[in-house]
Amino acid sequence: MKATATLLILTAMLAGCASMTPPTSVHQPMTARPAPIANTGPANGAIYNVASVRPLFEDRRARFVGDILTINIAENTQASKISENKTERTQTVDASVPTMSNLPFKSVLGMSLSADDTNKFDGKGQNNSSNDFTGVITVTVIEVYPNGNLLVSGEKQIGLKEGEEFIRFSGVVNPATITPTNTVQSTQVADARIEYKANGFINSAQVMGWLSRFFLSVLPF
Repeated sequence: MKATATLLILTAMLAGCASMTPPTSVHQPMTARPAPIANTGPANGAIYNVASVRPLFEDRRARFVGDILTINIAENTQASKISENKTERTQTVDASVPTMSNLPFKSVLGMSLSADDTNKFDGKGQNNSSNDFTGVITVTVIEVYPNGNLLVSGEKQIGLKEGEEFIRFSGVVNPATITPTNTVQSTQVADARIEYKANGFINSAQVMGWLSRFFLSVLPF
């Protein structure tokens, strides 16, 4: 019994530790180490170092795995939708039973019948959405595609007394859009995935518990 209780406690602690980092949908991994540079030139010396050498006239913009790139996040989206539907249908039916001889049900002969049916529908809907996200994050090149495009990914963590905030970014960058200062606008990044999440007790208070989510998904009312 003691072993079972200890196992349950450890499982709960591990689950709590795992939940401290919010899940992400950005490209993985979020960082990469540069490949070692083959020494095809002079040997290392007092000043010269093969691992960090860059030709004097080489472009300093990111192009290799492990290079870093600064992303200027400037996302501003607005959407508005207004719809209105109106339908109306009216039907009128008049019928009468003529007077005829030698027919049963003489009591209904000469009776006039009428029926009216009116159906109206009036529906309106309006939806407005606005998002504004600005910031700066530096990411790492994690893959170079055969056509030269760069797959970048990165994360920034900000620790606060109420918890931690996570800013994550990933996407495909065309080297032609990189400025001489090694920056690129987020609006020029393909397949961009931008996240702004947090943990801590304030964020936990805004999330429905797993048991409540379970009953919400199975209850029919």
